[in-house]
Amino acid sequence: MCKSNKCFGNQFPSGGLLITGCSSGIGRSTAIYLAQKGFYAFAGVRKEQDADNLRKLNEPNLIPVCPLDLTRTEHIDHAFEYISNELKKRNKVGLYAIINNAGGGFISPIELMDLDKFKTEVETRVIGPIRLLQTFLPMIRASQGRILWIVTPALLPTPFVSSIHICDFAVNCLIRTLKIELKKWDIPQIMIRCGGIKTEGVEKSYKQLEESFKHWSQEGITLYADILRKEVERLKQFDKNRTEPIEVAKTVYRALCDRKPRSRYRVGYMSGLAAMLEYLPQTFVDYIIAKRVEK
Repeated sequence: MCKSNKCFGNQFPSGGLLITGCSSGIGRSTAIYLAQKGFYAFAGVRKEQDADNLRKLNEPNLIPVCPLDLTRTEHIDHAFEYISNELKKRNKVGLYAIINNAGGGFISPIELMDLDKFKTEVETRVIGPIRLLQTFLPMIRASQGRILWIVTPALLPTPFVSSIHICDFAVNCLIRTLKIELKKWDIPQIMIRCGGIKTEGVEKSYKQLEESFKHWSQEGITLYADILRKEVERLKQFDKNRTEPIEVAKTVYRALCDRKPRSRYRVGYMSGLAAMLEYLPQTFVDYIIAKRVEK
């Protein structure tokens, strides 16, 4: 049972939750935490090894869903069938929440961006979640549930990590549109706006950048090498203050349990400052970010 004094009735555990991107980091921490709090946490992962790692935790409410790659339509169809059957076994109806978390991102100037990798990111962060909602919305509607989105904290033009922020710009529009289109059924759209969070993906992005240097043209390296090295140094200083992913899990739990959830919650290092910048004139924000890059 949900233990928050903000919860009402038995609604939350009865429907269960689907969380995407649970192999590591925010998704994994959130799935485990919510399962321990009494929710049926369906944890989407792409690889069987990651599913096995979750099973080995012996959390009775933690249920891996594998394979679930949001770029594959057949995976989403399989997940729907599997989750429906698992809920029936437990005499439960509907799905209380979808928590859209899957995605990676990589460091690259747009001029040199690997478009195949970027296409995968767009599929995972934007198109896949739409496909997921098209499949699962009847279950959400049946449980009078809600939809959560793990996103960056503000609509900022963040250089060299645009693979993440371009998608989050699109997701922001998607969320606001869904809020209007689903108003009739009162299905909340909730953003969990994360600042600097400590995950395995951080170090992975640096390794991917080093690999990119091996494949970029000499002209491209000459154009961007110095500024990218400086950017990495800034990012590594930022990394020292990143917030543990369990704090995101706690924020998600609060958003699930609030009787009247807010449309935006924020968590993580510098998330407050980033959110504040969103309220400033766009040209002024662009100027601030450009000056930071020039240093």
